Amino acid sequence: MLFCPKCGSLLKPKTEKNKQILYCSCGFTNKEIKDAKIKEIVNKKEREVEVVSEEDQDSILPLTKAECPKCKHKKAYYWLTQTRAGDEPETKFFKCEKCKNVWRDYS
Repeated sequence: MLFCPKCGSLLKPKTEKNKQILYCSCGFTNKEIKDAKIKEIVNKKEREVEVVSEEDQDSILPLTKAECPKCKHKKAYYWLTQTRAGDEPETKFFKCEKCKNVWRDYS
């Protein structure tokens, strides 16, 4: 990479009268480029999207001690969701590990 000696910007290539020269937006132009190759390298790393099926969804939720009101099992998965205004507390949802019953806790 070459930079403009006047303003410090990156010099850009262009062809003028069948010659490759470097120029800057401030007006500076460099002499003819000899034996220079201009290439652009793009590093593009794409990440795979992880898909969670409904069967696997419970396994990614944290497990806590909570008694199911339906079957009285002592453990449940939980998650937090903002169901009211932003200045109000979140609602905690529980899902029973055993019977899959869902209930909420407003505290």
